[in-house]
Amino acid sequence: MRLSFHGAARQVTGSCHLLQVGDTRILIDCGLYQGSRELREDNAADFGFDPARIDYLLLTHAHLDHCGRIPLLAKRGFRGEIITTPASRELARLVMLDAAHLQEEDAAWQNRKARRHNHHDGEIEPLYDTLDALNALDYFGRVAHLGESLQLNEALRVTFLDAGHILGSAAILIEAREAGRARRILFSGDLGQGGRPILRDPAPPPEANVVVMESTYGDRPHKALSPSVDELYAAISDTFRRGGNVIIPSFALERSQEVLYYLREGIEQDALPASMQVFLDSPMAISATTIFRHHPECFNRETAALFRDGHDPFALPGLHMSRETADSIAINRISGGALIMAGSGMCTGGRVRHHLKHNLWRHDSSVIFVGYAASGTLARRIIDGARRVHIFGEEIPIRARIHTIGGFSAHADNQRLAAWHAHTGRPDITFLVHGEPEAMRALAGRLRTGRLKMPDPHQSFEI
Repeated sequence: MRLSFHGAARQVTGSCHLLQVGDTRILIDCGLYQGSRELREDNAADFGFDPARIDYLLLTHAHLDHCGRIPLLAKRGFRGEIITTPASRELARLVMLDAAHLQEEDAAWQNRKARRHNHHDGEIEPLYDTLDALNALDYFGRVAHLGESLQLNEALRVTFLDAGHILGSAAILIEAREAGRARRILFSGDLGQGGRPILRDPAPPPEANVVVMESTYGDRPHKALSPSVDELYAAISDTFRRGGNVIIPSFALERSQEVLYYLREGIEQDALPASMQVFLDSPMAISATTIFRHHPECFNRETAALFRDGHDPFALPGLHMSRETADSIAINRISGGALIMAGSGMCTGGRVRHHLKHNLWRHDSSVIFVGYAASGTLARRIIDGARRVHIFGEEIPIRARIHTIGGFSAHADNQRLAAWHAHTGRPDITFLVHGEPEAMRALAGRLRTGRLKMPDPHQSFEI
């Protein structure tokens, strides 16, 4: 058996791992790299393997950095079967189609810019287009229900286990047999923090011989959730007292729904004004919220009970869903008292950049970050204290108050990661992925395990 790492190796995004058992090749995730333009070039680079030779793709969850290169994989020859949970299947369709649309828009913008400056180096093509994304959907086959096993062939069985990260997210156990030798290989995917609203806590993992696990927050604990919610309410209330707007760059999957959940609770508890205007300015987040309502099997008891009693946990007075571009533009005419949630969470694309352009320079406004920001992203530059940033070719001074509230992270912190790993027994080898090197090294020091590796891109191991 051989395991190789073709993404999220010594970095946070682009998850993509390849397991070969006999003649069968299984890909676990196929995500986009997110961040700088150099990473965009990595997205277009060779995968490090032949897509046409992949038999199965097991998708842990539907975040872009785990599913965003699937259309490119199919475009380059993949004809195997994609297996994931029912919720992830719906969300992945939404995410891939949105990504294709953004790829098309970005290529069109680059070409218009080149023509304006009389650059004639040929038309820039999108990484993939909407048709490529639609074609990739043809390869989604069986669905994997959490806790149930699927037999891929006589040598391979897979079980998806609740990861508690986003709707439908899963860790994946692969039980493999080759030449009379059996191995249990466990992929964490992205793990949730637990103790949160909406979703169940991550399921305790089984024992395994080989563990591949994320390390995004391997170097730090998270703030407690309750003080983080209080901090969110205080930042919003303070901004409204100053007469400004609140911008929350928010991931469309999970974070937007969680923030809506807490805004509703804040209004019900009189911690926030019932009269405030809330704009969910993200077509994908709006659609994702609808998909959430389709999958009560993923909810914890409290959220499931709200739905059973006829209460929508994502509904609140003064909520405006902004699907159309004209609606998004109109929001920027509001001078104060608006809370605007827009994608993307790392400010690498989407409508949030327009709202930042109109509000970052204002002393009375605030930007509240409630999620992870990878190195090289606009969000990270703002969080790290940049005085000015460039948005749509314009230099914008940063005068707004910047808040970073870590307690909302959908990723497990270092303590939860170590506790999850402890349930796996004493694996023969653990591979740390999906983290920056400092976080990986810090987490490595907390784990009780046999061998431990932090693989380089495209590195391969006999297991």
